Amino acid sequence: LGQMASTLKDVRKALKGLVVMSTELDALSTSLYNNQVPAMWESKAYPSLKPLVLWQDDLLRRCHFVDDWVQHGLPATFWVSGFFFPQAFLTAILQNFARKAQIGIDTVSLEMRMQKVKNCADPVAELERPAEGAIIWGLFLEGCTWDVDTHSLVESRPKELFTSFVPVWLAPVQFRVKPEPNVTFMCPCYKILTRKGVLSTTG
Repeated sequence: LGQMASTLKDVRKALKGLVVMSTELDALSTSLYNNQVPAMWESKAYPSLKPLVLWQDDLLRRCHFVDDWVQHGLPATFWVSGFFFPQAFLTAILQNFARKAQIGIDTVSLEMRMQKVKNCADPVAELERPAEGAIIWGLFLEGCTWDVDTHSLVESRPKELFTSFVPVWLAPVQFRVKPEPNVTFMCPCYKILTRKGVLSTTG
Protein backbone atom coordinates (compact mmCIF):
# COMPACT_ATOMS: atom_id res chain seq x y z
CA LEU A 1 0.00 0.00 0.00
CA GLY A 2 2.89 2.33 0.74
CA GLN A 3 4.39 1.60 -2.66
CA MET A 4 1.08 2.40 -4.35
CA ALA A 5 0.64 5.68 -2.46
CA SER A 6 4.17 6.94 -3.12
CA THR A 7 4.26 6.01 -6.81
CA LEU A 8 0.84 7.54 -7.49
CA LYS A 9 2.01 10.81 -5.96
CA ASP A 10 5.17 10.70 -8.07
CA VAL A 11 3.34 10.00 -11.33
CA ARG A 12 0.95 12.92 -10.68
CA LYS A 13 3.93 15.22 -10.18
CA ALA A 14 5.57 13.86 -13.34
CA LEU A 15 2.44 14.47 -15.41
CA LYS A 16 2.35 18.06 -14.12
CA GLY A 17 6.01 18.51 -15.01
CA LEU A 18 7.13 18.98 -11.40
CA VAL A 19 9.52 16.00 -11.51
CA VAL A 20 11.26 14.06 -14.26
CA MET A 21 9.16 11.32 -15.90
CA SER A 22 11.39 8.31 -15.31
CA THR A 23 11.11 4.99 -17.15
CA GLU A 24 9.39 3.44 -14.13
CA LEU A 25 6.84 6.24 -13.84
CA ASP A 26 6.17 6.14 -17.57
CA ALA A 27 5.52 2.40 -17.35
CA LEU A 28 3.22 3.01 -14.37
CA SER A 29 1.14 5.61 -16.20
CA THR A 30 0.90 3.37 -19.27
CA SER A 31 -0.31 0.44 -17.16
CA LEU A 32 -2.93 2.62 -15.45
CA TYR A 33 -4.18 3.81 -18.84
CA ASN A 34 -4.40 0.22 -20.14
CA ASN A 35 -6.18 -1.06 -16.99
CA GLN A 36 -3.23 -3.26 -16.08
CA VAL A 37 -1.59 -3.80 -12.72
CA PRO A 38 1.74 -1.90 -12.84
CA ALA A 39 4.83 -4.09 -12.64
CA MET A 40 6.19 -2.19 -9.64
CA TRP A 41 2.97 -2.95 -7.73
CA GLU A 42 2.75 -6.52 -8.97
CA SER A 43 6.25 -7.30 -7.66
CA LYS A 44 5.15 -6.34 -4.13
CA ALA A 45 1.70 -7.92 -4.24
CA TYR A 46 0.08 -11.36 -4.32
CA PRO A 47 -0.23 -13.43 -7.54
CA SER A 48 -3.19 -12.30 -9.63
CA LEU A 49 -4.34 -12.31 -13.26
CA LYS A 50 -7.07 -9.70 -12.81
CA PRO A 51 -7.16 -6.37 -14.66
CA LEU A 52 -6.47 -3.27 -12.58
CA VAL A 53 -10.09 -2.39 -11.74
CA LEU A 54 -10.92 -5.89 -10.47
CA TRP A 55 -7.51 -6.16 -8.81
CA GLN A 56 -8.21 -2.97 -6.86
CA ASP A 57 -11.59 -4.30 -5.68
CA ASP A 58 -9.92 -7.54 -4.63
CA LEU A 59 -7.22 -5.63 -2.73
CA LEU A 60 -9.84 -3.64 -0.84
CA ARG A 61 -11.65 -6.86 0.11
CA ARG A 62 -8.40 -8.33 1.42
CA CYS A 63 -7.69 -5.22 3.48
CA HIS A 64 -11.23 -5.28 4.88
CA PHE A 65 -10.86 -8.96 5.77
CA VAL A 66 -7.64 -8.35 7.72
CA ASP A 67 -8.98 -5.15 9.34
CA ASP A 68 -12.14 -6.94 10.48
CA TRP A 69 -9.96 -9.70 11.95
CA VAL A 70 -7.90 -7.13 13.89
CA GLN A 71 -10.88 -5.13 15.09
CA HIS A 72 -13.23 -7.97 16.05
CA GLY A 73 -10.92 -10.88 16.82
CA LEU A 74 -10.54 -14.33 15.31
CA PRO A 75 -13.23 -15.01 12.66
CA ALA A 76 -15.30 -18.20 12.60
CA THR A 77 -14.15 -18.94 9.04
CA PHE A 78 -11.22 -17.76 6.95
CA TRP A 79 -11.17 -16.45 3.39
CA VAL A 80 -8.14 -18.44 2.25
CA SER A 81 -8.04 -16.66 -1.12
CA GLY A 82 -7.50 -13.40 0.73
CA PHE A 83 -4.18 -14.40 2.28
CA PHE A 84 -0.95 -13.05 0.82
CA PHE A 85 0.87 -16.28 1.73
CA PRO A 86 -1.66 -19.05 2.54
CA GLN A 87 1.08 -21.62 3.16
CA ALA A 88 2.02 -19.81 6.36
CA PHE A 89 -1.60 -19.99 7.52
CA LEU A 90 -1.66 -23.77 7.00
CA THR A 91 1.57 -24.13 8.96
CA ALA A 92 0.15 -21.99 11.78
CA ILE A 93 -2.79 -24.40 12.12
CA LEU A 94 -0.39 -27.31 12.57
CA GLN A 95 1.82 -25.38 14.99
CA ASN A 96 -1.07 -24.29 17.21
CA PHE A 97 -2.44 -27.83 17.42
CA ALA A 98 0.96 -29.40 18.10
CA ARG A 99 1.77 -26.83 20.78
CA LYS A 100 -1.60 -27.30 22.48
CA ALA A 101 -1.36 -31.11 22.42
CA GLN A 102 2.39 -31.02 23.21
CA ILE A 103 3.27 -33.30 20.33
CA GLY A 104 5.74 -33.07 17.46
CA ILE A 105 4.55 -30.99 14.53
CA ASP A 106 6.06 -33.52 12.14
CA THR A 107 3.45 -36.05 13.33
CA VAL A 108 0.52 -33.77 12.45
CA SER A 109 -1.11 -33.17 9.08
CA LEU A 110 -4.32 -31.63 7.85
CA GLU A 111 -7.42 -33.61 6.98
CA MET A 112 -9.81 -31.92 4.56
CA ARG A 113 -13.44 -32.25 5.64
CA MET A 114 -15.98 -30.69 3.30
CA GLN A 115 -18.76 -28.96 5.19
CA LYS A 116 -22.43 -29.60 4.62
CA VAL A 117 -24.13 -26.34 3.69
CA LYS A 118 -27.39 -25.43 2.03
CA ASN A 119 -25.97 -22.90 -0.39
CA CYS A 120 -22.48 -22.82 -1.91
CA ALA A 121 -22.90 -19.19 -2.94
CA ASP A 122 -23.14 -17.89 0.66
CA PRO A 123 -22.26 -20.66 3.10
CA VAL A 124 -20.23 -18.78 5.71
CA ALA A 125 -23.13 -17.61 7.89
CA GLU A 126 -24.13 -21.19 8.62
CA LEU A 127 -20.82 -22.23 10.16
CA GLU A 128 -19.22 -21.90 13.59
CA ARG A 129 -15.55 -21.94 14.51
CA PRO A 130 -14.32 -25.49 15.22
CA ALA A 131 -12.43 -26.37 18.42
CA GLU A 132 -9.35 -27.36 16.42
CA GLY A 133 -8.15 -26.34 12.99
CA ALA A 134 -9.89 -23.81 10.78
CA ILE A 135 -12.70 -23.64 8.25
CA ILE A 136 -11.64 -22.01 4.99
CA TRP A 137 -13.68 -20.74 2.05
CA GLY A 138 -12.98 -18.98 -1.22
CA LEU A 139 -11.95 -22.01 -3.28
CA PHE A 140 -13.34 -22.65 -6.77
CA LEU A 141 -13.82 -25.72 -8.94
CA GLU A 142 -13.04 -25.87 -12.65
CA GLY A 143 -14.92 -28.24 -14.93
CA CYS A 144 -17.28 -29.58 -12.26
CA THR A 145 -19.45 -28.45 -9.37
CA TRP A 146 -20.26 -29.56 -5.84
CA ASP A 147 -23.70 -31.01 -5.15
CA VAL A 148 -24.75 -29.98 -1.64
CA ASP A 149 -27.44 -32.69 -1.54
CA THR A 150 -25.29 -35.68 -2.48
CA HIS A 151 -22.12 -34.18 -0.94
CA SER A 152 -20.10 -35.06 -4.02
CA LEU A 153 -18.68 -33.73 -7.28
CA VAL A 154 -21.02 -33.69 -10.27
CA GLU A 155 -20.97 -32.43 -13.85
CA SER A 156 -20.99 -28.66 -14.28
CA ARG A 157 -24.10 -26.88 -15.41
CA PRO A 158 -24.16 -25.71 -19.05
CA LYS A 159 -21.88 -22.74 -19.80
CA GLU A 160 -20.52 -22.73 -16.23
CA LEU A 161 -16.78 -23.41 -16.17
CA PHE A 162 -15.98 -22.22 -12.63
CA THR A 163 -18.12 -22.81 -9.53
CA SER A 164 -17.77 -22.01 -5.84
CA PHE A 165 -16.60 -24.85 -3.62
CA VAL A 166 -18.06 -25.52 -0.19
CA PRO A 167 -16.11 -24.46 2.91
CA VAL A 168 -13.48 -26.95 4.02
CA TRP A 169 -12.57 -27.76 7.59
CA LEU A 170 -8.80 -28.16 7.83
CA ALA A 171 -8.71 -30.52 10.79
CA PRO A 172 -5.26 -31.26 12.29
CA VAL A 173 -4.83 -34.99 12.88
CA GLN A 174 -1.88 -36.83 14.39
CA PHE A 175 -0.60 -39.79 12.39
CA ARG A 176 -3.25 -39.26 9.71
CA VAL A 177 -3.72 -42.22 7.40
CA LYS A 178 -3.35 -41.08 3.81
CA PRO A 179 -6.43 -41.73 1.65
CA GLU A 180 -6.28 -44.47 -0.94
CA PRO A 181 -5.68 -42.98 -4.42
CA ASN A 182 -7.87 -45.59 -6.10
CA VAL A 183 -10.97 -44.48 -4.15
CA THR A 184 -10.10 -40.81 -3.58
CA PHE A 185 -10.01 -38.03 -6.14
CA MET A 186 -6.65 -36.31 -5.65
CA CYS A 187 -7.33 -32.74 -6.78
CA PRO A 188 -4.52 -30.15 -6.95
CA CYS A 189 -5.09 -26.64 -5.61
CA TYR A 190 -3.63 -23.57 -7.35
CA LYS A 191 -3.55 -19.92 -6.40
CA ILE A 192 -4.22 -18.63 -9.93
CA LEU A 193 -5.28 -20.07 -13.28
CA THR A 194 -1.73 -20.30 -14.61
CA ARG A 195 -1.39 -23.37 -12.37
CA LYS A 196 2.11 -22.60 -11.17
CA GLY A 197 3.58 -23.76 -7.89
CA VAL A 198 2.18 -25.96 -5.14
CA LEU A 199 -0.01 -24.88 -2.22
CA SER A 200 2.06 -26.47 0.55
CA THR A 201 3.08 -25.60 4.08
CA THR A 202 6.29 -23.85 5.06
CA GLY A 203 7.18 -26.52 7.60
